Amino acid sequence: MSSLISRAGARIVSLLPTRADLAEMGRAPRRDLLAGLTVAIVALPLALGFGVSSGLGAAAGLATAVVAGALAALFGGSNLQVSGPTGAMTVVLVPIVAQHGPGGVLTVGLLAGLMLIALAALRAGKYMRYVPAPVVEGFTLGIACVIGLQQVPNALGVPAPEGDRVLVVAWRAVAEFAGAPNWTAVGLAVAVAVVMLAGARLRPTVPFSIVAVIAATVVVQVAGLDGAKPIGDLPSGLLAPSLSFLEPGALGALLAPAVAVAALAALESLLSASVADGMTVGQKHDPDRELFGQGLANIASPLFGGVPATGAIARTAVNVRTGASSRLAALAHAAVLAVIVFAAAPLVSEIPLAALAGVLLATAVRMVEVGSLRALMKATRSDALILVLTAVATLALDLVYAVIIGLAVAGALALRDVAGQVRFDQVPLDRGDHCDEEHALLAEHIVAYRIDGPLFFAAAHRFLLDLTEVADVRVVILRMSRVSTMDATGALVLKDAVEKLTRRGVLVLASGIRPGQRQVLDSVGALELLRHEGREYATTPEAIRAARGHLEGAGLLPALRAGEDGPHVRDE
Repeated sequence: MSSLISRAGARIVSLLPTRADLAEMGRAPRRDLLAGLTVAIVALPLALGFGVSSGLGAAAGLATAVVAGALAALFGGSNLQVSGPTGAMTVVLVPIVAQHGPGGVLTVGLLAGLMLIALAALRAGKYMRYVPAPVVEGFTLGIACVIGLQQVPNALGVPAPEGDRVLVVAWRAVAEFAGAPNWTAVGLAVAVAVVMLAGARLRPTVPFSIVAVIAATVVVQVAGLDGAKPIGDLPSGLLAPSLSFLEPGALGALLAPAVAVAALAALESLLSASVADGMTVGQKHDPDRELFGQGLANIASPLFGGVPATGAIARTAVNVRTGASSRLAALAHAAVLAVIVFAAAPLVSEIPLAALAGVLLATAVRMVEVGSLRALMKATRSDALILVLTAVATLALDLVYAVIIGLAVAGALALRDVAGQVRFDQVPLDRGDHCDEEHALLAEHIVAYRIDGPLFFAAAHRFLLDLTEVADVRVVILRMSRVSTMDATGALVLKDAVEKLTRRGVLVLASGIRPGQRQVLDSVGALELLRHEGREYATTPEAIRAARGHLEGAGLLPALRAGEDGPHVRDE
């Protein structure tokens, strides 16, 4: 027990920040601080908007950006990652709020943080590389659609209808708007979205989101427009840390949502960190440290009233593009937002909800990479199917189910393709020094097959079907030197095929069994079956000599002449 504890402690220590991380923060502080300021300006409307969309309010979004943003920056595994509330997480939180209330969301965030730390301790970060690109793109497309639909009530200036399905809520909001149109809200949302999208094309380096939100707020205040509902009162500071939301009796019901939140936080954070690596030269994140940092961030965020957080791709991209070189930039972003919370809460509270809806609508549009989608749709039918299925599942079900479905379909299609590569070919016998009559007798009674590729569950039964339909011969030789891998199903099927042929009076000989395959063959009894009466040989020529001897014993071939070693299989 003591050794286990010491190993666990050493593992946690290895995930903590190092002196090199701190030294990196001092190399270009001015550039990092400027990048952090820019990211904070971009993040402010997003934090407010995602807080409102989650159902916990704008203050929760700000608390998440400050607390989770700082801890993930300090303890995470990427020098450039910026964390906070995100649209993908909001999609998962809305039904949790509807079922369990705000306290349930805070509890879920706490549990998810603990799970992320456990994943980091188990070194689970490396498995992110196995998520296929069509699943990621379909997931992103589905998230963009959900975020856009979530903004429909605020963009139309109507109260959010009841329901936990975005399609239903959006439809009800449109129906309510049709009965009492609020053109002020629509105009603000459309204007903000257009300014952001057009500005991003003309001047990508300018944070048009904050410019558009400030302009919309000023217009509403100066013109005294009705129908532009503001965010409302915000606390002038962070709440004191508290666990008052925690209800031990509700933990069982919240465990499944916590698993979903932890899975999404891991997926989105590691994906965002990978994107940051790809945008730079010389940067490489540590996936396990990133999970650890996100775990600490999600444990702390609920204590201050914040929602679960993840790495944010959009804010991370802004951080990289503005010249950030260390985690000081992400820390500065959290510090600037903290100053805004303390000093400018009354001003922020006047921002119209419709303007924030416009920001998120533009964000959803910019999430969709049309070029990537077009390329994947043209790549293969399998890629197109996985992408579309993941996107539809994200929209109709939820994000975690969508990723699971996408991975399951991708895995099944990949297995089908791999299984199709298994070859089961008959290998001709060389004539050698034998006359036509003797060679014809050999070819009539001996057939040799070469198995090429993986003999596993997805391909094994086709192999069994092909092998047991062998024509009427006396000896079957299986060349197994090119079997790349074998699982228990493949070994069982091989054993079954040998037994069926033996019952038909066919002698089955095997040659070239590789050392790595002996254990699985032995575990199911196939190796012992092949060894019975000398049916296993190291090389194919040895198996051929044994086959010829069997035919001689049956009186089907004359005895070998002196100096002959029998026929052999062409080595191809």
